[in-house]
Amino acid sequence: MEHDHASEAGHSHDHTAGANAKMLTWALCLTATYLVAEVIGGFVFNSLALLSDAAHMLTDVAALVIALMAIKLGRKSADDKRTFGYRRFEILAAAFNAVLLFCIAVYVFVEAIKRFNAPQEVQSWGMMIVAAIGLVVNLISMRLLTAGKDASFNVKGAYLEVWADMIGSVGVILGALAIKFTGFTWIDPIVAVGIGLWVLPRTWILLRDTTNVLLEGVPAGLTLGDIRSEIAGLPDVAGLHDLHVWSTSNDEISCTVHVVLRAGADGDSTRTAVQAMLRDKHRIKHSTVQTERSEAPCDGQAHLHQ
Repeated sequence: MEHDHASEAGHSHDHTAGANAKMLTWALCLTATYLVAEVIGGFVFNSLALLSDAAHMLTDVAALVIALMAIKLGRKSADDKRTFGYRRFEILAAAFNAVLLFCIAVYVFVEAIKRFNAPQEVQSWGMMIVAAIGLVVNLISMRLLTAGKDASFNVKGAYLEVWADMIGSVGVILGALAIKFTGFTWIDPIVAVGIGLWVLPRTWILLRDTTNVLLEGVPAGLTLGDIRSEIAGLPDVAGLHDLHVWSTSNDEISCTVHVVLRAGADGDSTRTAVQAMLRDKHRIKHSTVQTERSEAPCDGQAHLHQ
C-alpha cells in the first residue's frame, strides 16, 4: 500500500488576522455595551420590541465572539490531544448561540400573546431613543468590519449579522413612531414578533449547519456522489472506497479516500491527480489519499470500511 497526505493553505499564516482581531474587538465592545443598554431599556420602557431586538443583538455579540475565537484559536497549533487543532470551539459556540436564541424567541412569542390579550403601556420616546442609539452602534460596527469582510469568512459572517440587526433597529424606530402618533400599543408586540420571525429562520440555518459539522456530515454545497464519480472518472483509477468528506469548521474541509489503481498505473501521479481535482473543483485543500493495487479493500480488511 502507498499513502500520501496533503495539507495546504488552510493552515497558512494569515497576515491580516491581527488587524481583523482589533476591529472585531472594537465592534464587540460597542455591541455588547449596547446589548446591556437595550435589555435595560426594554424593561424600563416596557417595550417587548426592544427585548426582541436585544435577542437579535445577542446574535451579533455571539457572531463577533465566534469570529474572534476563530482567529485566536486558529493560531493555536494542533497537539497530541487535539490533532485537528481547536477550531471546533467556533462550531460549539455557534450551536450554543442557536439554542439560546430559540429559547429567547419562545419567551418573546409567549409574552407577545399575553400583550395582545392585555395591552400594556409603552414609553414610545424612550423606546425610539434606545433603538436610534442601536442603529448608530450598528453603523459604526459595520464600518469597523468593512475592511476585513472580504478577507475572512468569519469577519464577513459577523458583518452580515450586524447588517441584519440594523434592519431590526429600523423596525423598532418605525414601531415607536407609530405608537407615538397612533397610541396603538399593540404595535409593540407586532414589531417584536416580526423581529423574531426575521431572526428564527437564520437561527435554524445556523443550528442545522453547526449540527452537520458536529456530526461530521458532508459540508453544504458538496455532494458525495459527485465527488465519488469524479474520482472514479480519473484515467488511472480502477475503483475507490472508504470515501469521507467532512469539516472541522465552516471553512476547513477534509477528505480521505482509498483509491484502487489500474494495472500499470503510477501511485504518486494518481494521488497528485486526485488531490488536484479535490482542491480545484471542490475547495478541499486538506486531503489524504491511499492507493491500493488490490480490488479487495485493504487486503481483506473490508469489515473496517463503510
